[in-house]
Amino acid sequence: MSSFQTGHIGLNVTDLTKSLDFYQRVFGFTSAGESQHEGRRYAFLSQDGTLVLTLWQQSEGRFATARPGLHHLSFRVADLAAVRKAEAVIREIGATLHHDGVVPHGEGASSGGVFFEDPDGIRLEIFAPDGGGDRPAPTSGAPTCGFF
Repeated sequence: MSSFQTGHIGLNVTDLTKSLDFYQRVFGFTSAGESQHEGRRYAFLSQDGTLVLTLWQQSEGRFATARPGLHHLSFRVADLAAVRKAEAVIREIGATLHHDGVVPHGEGASSGGVFFEDPDGIRLEIFAPDGGGDRPAPTSGAPTCGFF
């Protein structure tokens, strides 16, 4: 059987300019080009020369958590310092941040991170193997990767 890994991810957004700014500021992604297809604008975002995201301006409204589809999109970073750096940017730009910052994935877990939303309400996570920090796990009963 073949081994699979995620390639790039395509997201529908309502405002390409706003979303580009968000993903470039929070994640440090670089623009790898913009274009249009059948009147729809789209942009490629890369990291270290590798395509990571394609943003398609073809949506209206907010991300619908009650419908089938994406639950959340998770990005792994090397360490807690990288999570904290992203958290600072998330707070600076005023994005919706859940659990008031860095939390472990579960009680006693060493891994953890920040859980937040992009401008369209798409749920995101940035975590590290040592990202649990010194905070207790949220008490919602579910692990934080099920943060809603």
